[in-house]
Amino acid sequence: MATTLKETLAQLKALSDPKVRAQNAKGGPWGPGVNGQQFGVKHGDIRGLAKKIKADPKLARALWDTRNVDAQYLAILLLKPADLSAKELDQLVRSISYAWVAEWLTNYIIKRHPDKEKLRQSWMADEHPWAARAGWSLTAERVAKEAKGLDLPALLERIESEMGAADPIVQWAMNYTLAEIGIHAPKLRKRAIAIGEKHGLYRDYPVSKGCTSPFAPIWINEMVRRQG
Repeated sequence: MATTLKETLAQLKALSDPKVRAQNAKGGPWGPGVNGQQFGVKHGDIRGLAKKIKADPKLARALWDTRNVDAQYLAILLLKPADLSAKELDQLVRSISYAWVAEWLTNYIIKRHPDKEKLRQSWMADEHPWAARAGWSLTAERVAKEAKGLDLPALLERIESEMGAADPIVQWAMNYTLAEIGIHAPKLRKRAIAIGEKHGLYRDYPVSKGCTSPFAPIWINEMVRRQG
């Protein structure tokens, strides 16, 4: 028997954790915190619930429409990229309200969607912050995995001229692209580091011991060092 929306929301609510709610509200360099509905469920518990329910596109869409971020996390795990047309995926992206939901949607659905390159090109020219973020995230992935066909110097020019005034939602993904260019394109590394120094984005952002700073020059140098 299929799980109903009401039953699923009750299960999510039962898994709520005050500490997670507080952490979600903080936000960080990746984007703003939750400013809306949430139960505050640990990611591991959401994954566990998804395994029990299994793929369910109809329930996933109903969960997404609640606007509750925990329900949206679960919705993403109940969907498959093939369940969504490019238009439907674009609509989901534009309805995002929380950065980590954007990250999950990007990693679990967008990066695996058959139309991702077409969407990437469209989103890169879009003024909607969540669409632009998705476009830059896909561009960062291409830089790291298959940069052939990308004009990397032009991307650096755009990052240099636009990143400082960009919406913070978009800045994280632009900075990610900057770092990937610096890591994977040795001939452009010096310039990428210089752009990171110029903007100073996340220069003083505190990080836990053992974690790498999101400040692009530190990020680039550390990843290159690890490559040996």
